[in-house]
Amino acid sequence: PYLLPRHRVVCMSVVSVSAPPSADMSAIVCITLFLAAIQQSEALAQMHASHIDFGYDVDGLLGPDKWVNQFQTCSGKYQSPIDIEEELVERVSLPPLVFQGFSELPRESVIINNGHTVMLQFNHTSPVTVSGGPLPGMYQFAQLHFHWGYNDSYGSEDTINNHSYPMELHMVFFKTDYQSVDEAMQYKDGLLVLALFYEIDDSNSDNVVYSEIVRKFPDIEFPHSSTRLDISLSLNVLLPFDTERYFTYKGSLTTPPCLEVVTWIDFKHPIYLSHSQLSAFRKLRSVEGYMTHNARPIQPLSGRPVWYNVQEYPDSSATSLHLTIPLLLCTLFAYSALFVL
Repeated sequence: PYLLPRHRVVCMSVVSVSAPPSADMSAIVCITLFLAAIQQSEALAQMHASHIDFGYDVDGLLGPDKWVNQFQTCSGKYQSPIDIEEELVERVSLPPLVFQGFSELPRESVIINNGHTVMLQFNHTSPVTVSGGPLPGMYQFAQLHFHWGYNDSYGSEDTINNHSYPMELHMVFFKTDYQSVDEAMQYKDGLLVLALFYEIDDSNSDNVVYSEIVRKFPDIEFPHSSTRLDISLSLNVLLPFDTERYFTYKGSLTTPPCLEVVTWIDFKHPIYLSHSQLSAFRKLRSVEGYMTHNARPIQPLSGRPVWYNVQEYPDSSATSLHLTIPLLLCTLFAYSALFVL
């Protein structure tokens, strides 16, 4: 998806005063110049990717409806987020999700304001992975970030029955067949996002797991700032109590370049925060002012199937449901083949 800048590589002969030009030496110089050009191209591509300009104000010059001006893939057929209508989903019983390394405490945890969201990155001693369920392989954790809205009744990107949650967390993983997120983004099965929804606690009690995260917000108030968390958080404590009930579908990144390379798993049961914890997110700043909202509008479903995974069925239907698993996986792969990078 990222096109490297074109570079002209000129291969020159190296002439010695005491010896005639050497073909071997000319080849070495040519290869050296070529590798240098490639390294420069990769550096420029990474620099360009880290400075993508986009915004969320619908009336702004960089609003979601303007993304397509720079990124044609943002007008693709299989975009995210979507509204999930429970009456229309297919109920299935998939193999269990397998979480490996989620209980490991990272050696270091960094919280970042990247100008668009709050991001957390962890330095784990070994890969943290997910497999099973609808996944065609193993996926390795890369980072997590949040999306929220103006108030406590709006903010999630995916919605359920047209209901928007006040905030949504995305845990981003890349398929271990590839070396990095950047490489995985070039393939239709490259990325996995585990999505978690949030609600306001009726008693307005703080969620102790998130207290340490929110406590660091003054240190990252302004864009492109970061700091370390004082305590280590395992990914396990961030997951909902029930990871067996979830919706899954094929979609895209919800930010430019909107590549349609994502398997989405949206856990059904929300996590609870206090109003003060959630409002702290809106006090962070982007280059345009306060980061009051950062959720992309709902995109058309375009006939995509959405599955709801449950594990508790009457015995009479359990057998037939398990027989549909191969058909479900084949359908998932068929839809994947329709995606345009």
